[in-house]
Amino acid sequence: MAIATAAEDHRSGQVPDARHELGFTPAVAAFTLAAAVIGFFMDTVDTVVVNVALPAIRVDLGATIVDLQWVVDGYTLMFAALLLSAGALSDRTGARRAFSSGLVVFISASAVCGLAPTVGVLIAARFAQGTAAAVMIPSSMALIGQAYPDPHRRARAVAIWAMGGAVASSAGPIVGGLLTSVSWRLIFAINVPAGFAALWLLRRTERSPRHPVPFDWWGQIAAVAAMGSLTYGAIEAGAAGFSDPVVIASFAVAAASIAAFVLVEGHRPDPMVPLDLFRIRNVSVASAVGFAFVVGFYGLPFVVSLFLQQIGGLSPLATGFAFVPMALVGAALTPFSARLAERFGTRRLVTCGLAVMTVGLLAVAAWAPTVSAAALATLMMLVGLGGPLVIPPMTAALLNSVPDDRAGTASGVFNTSRQVGGALAIAVFGALLAQPAGYIAGLRTSLIIAAAVTAAAILAARTMRTAPLMETSHL
Repeated sequence: MAIATAAEDHRSGQVPDARHELGFTPAVAAFTLAAAVIGFFMDTVDTVVVNVALPAIRVDLGATIVDLQWVVDGYTLMFAALLLSAGALSDRTGARRAFSSGLVVFISASAVCGLAPTVGVLIAARFAQGTAAAVMIPSSMALIGQAYPDPHRRARAVAIWAMGGAVASSAGPIVGGLLTSVSWRLIFAINVPAGFAALWLLRRTERSPRHPVPFDWWGQIAAVAAMGSLTYGAIEAGAAGFSDPVVIASFAVAAASIAAFVLVEGHRPDPMVPLDLFRIRNVSVASAVGFAFVVGFYGLPFVVSLFLQQIGGLSPLATGFAFVPMALVGAALTPFSARLAERFGTRRLVTCGLAVMTVGLLAVAAWAPTVSAAALATLMMLVGLGGPLVIPPMTAALLNSVPDDRAGTASGVFNTSRQVGGALAIAVFGALLAQPAGYIAGLRTSLIIAAAVTAAAILAARTMRTAPLMETSHL
């Protein structure tokens, strides 16, 4: 009760810093932020290095294009499906405990990925990684929200947190290319020392407050059924066609599950996703923007990596180098995202970032098959600019728009929308690559779709509100 009162007093301006009462001294806050950064690094680097290693996995394990889609989407699907409950779990058990549990599972699953004897085992381990990541991301965001109550300091902390992803994106292609040149199995070894470092840092932080939230079993079952059947249908459509009875049935199950999810969440007294949370405009905007951003930002490396190696004949290392400029431009700009948002406004910055991404995706779609790898790498830098211009300011705006006891749930919704975007992008784009028209036609169609989605998100971004906690009374 004292914790809840202190947090509420801080939001109402009655105390200067409620976090002091929770033990979040500057040193503890720094340890907390460092652990969160490492966690985000692990989640991001795992996605990046896998894209570069897909052709090698295909040869070594005899995988099909459908298998490769599941290697990527097995992780993304569980990430997306469980994030909703994971956010509530973070609120209920405490962000620190949830984050540390996720780290342990992620480390273990990474070891299994590296030792996988068959593609089936690898896919199963990727499912386990996605489950752990679903717990880690919302709890890491909640930890930052607890450690940095001041909106401006929180925004800067989020920018530093985003550096974990930016560094992973920068180093991932090269590291993935180098390691894959020896063995693709080594790419999963990166997570083991990084995970233990994060666990060591967490031991030096304080316990997080807990908010009793019952577990929503029916809502979680409906969410898994909806996302799983939708992703399965999209992936299988690439091999069997959209008119296949199994594909049609999968989409029907997805539609029914989505309807059931909305019905369950609307009638439960303690839903894992309170529908009134979407009365906060920035929650709805963040969900739309997060979905669109990942469709382009993660969909592009998937199709371009396969194109460069399967059609262009590049080695894994050369393919990794092609993505470095895209990653470096994002990494270089990320530390300044908070200051840019303060100067130009979050709405303007996010809108600009989405517009630049749209132009970049269209440029790659138009010229990828006809230009050199170096020229293609230059074009992809436009997409890389979207990372620091969109995600850190959008994340800070989201955290500043919800009360502290909903931070885990709100961040779970936000990251779920991102992972759903990634899962569907890989499923749909992989299906397009597998069509008789071939890689080049599939690449162009995929990137045009991604550009259309990011362009549509610009309209949503223009409606966001930037004043903190303007609508929390609706909750």
